[in-house]
Amino acid sequence: MLRLLAALVALVLPAAAMAQTPDAAPVEVMVLGTYHMGNPGQDLHNARVDPVTTPGKQAELEAVAEALARFRPTAIAVERVARDQSTMLDHRYPAFTPADLLTDPDERVQVGYRLAHRLGLERVYAIDEQDRDDQPSYFPFEDVQAWAEANGRMDVLGAMHAQVGAMIADMETRQRTDTVADLLRWMNTPERAASDQTFYTAMLAFGAGDAQPGAVLNGRWYTRNALIFARLMQAAKPGDRIVVVYGSGHSYWLRQFVQTTPGFRLVEANDYLPAA
Repeated sequence: MLRLLAALVALVLPAAAMAQTPDAAPVEVMVLGTYHMGNPGQDLHNARVDPVTTPGKQAELEAVAEALARFRPTAIAVERVARDQSTMLDHRYPAFTPADLLTDPDERVQVGYRLAHRLGLERVYAIDEQDRDDQPSYFPFEDVQAWAEANGRMDVLGAMHAQVGAMIADMETRQRTDTVADLLRWMNTPERAASDQTFYTAMLAFGAGDAQPGAVLNGRWYTRNALIFARLMQAAKPGDRIVVVYGSGHSYWLRQFVQTTPGFRLVEANDYLPAA
């Protein structure tokens, strides 16, 4: 009986959600996967990038903002935890001035704030989710590593690290010669988003029986991205056009959520980014 009820709920809920606002204009979402321009060193694998506050890089970033402005965004969303979860507005954006572009290399400033300021937008949302002291980590990699060590699989895990390292090295090389727009176009193809996700899915092999640290890591990573998109979904208004500026590692799931949520439509960043 419980399985039958669950199946009926799964069938009814999507139709009910769409029926609630039959005439509402869709929310168009552009997921712009970025690299961390400020070299924060907070990821498992970190790329070393050249400064983006130089005159040359600033001109390239202006060209990116000018191109993205053609999408006519009504709001921007960035990778920050909102201080006020009731509004989800980015508490740092009101203090932004164009002078910050010459001193703060953070991509939230260089891309998100720059674009919002250019368009005179007031709605810059901070939709991120981070680890909390009272909850399990959203990236419990230590458990995967411990299982690999205990089960003679460190060579496999090491090979995965090497593959990611090669990808990072490729990105570091590209950013020295390519424009910012070129690099963003390379990072924002559907194929690249899917490729980035393979690091997580490959970890599903790390586990056996009741001990499944790779699967748990994937579940926690999914949960973090679901919470991120839930905030975006709750902040969006019918007819909005939102640019989501986020680390490219999140692109796969954010794109999936947009594509599979009634009332939302994915817009490809590469349809607007400047061509080479």
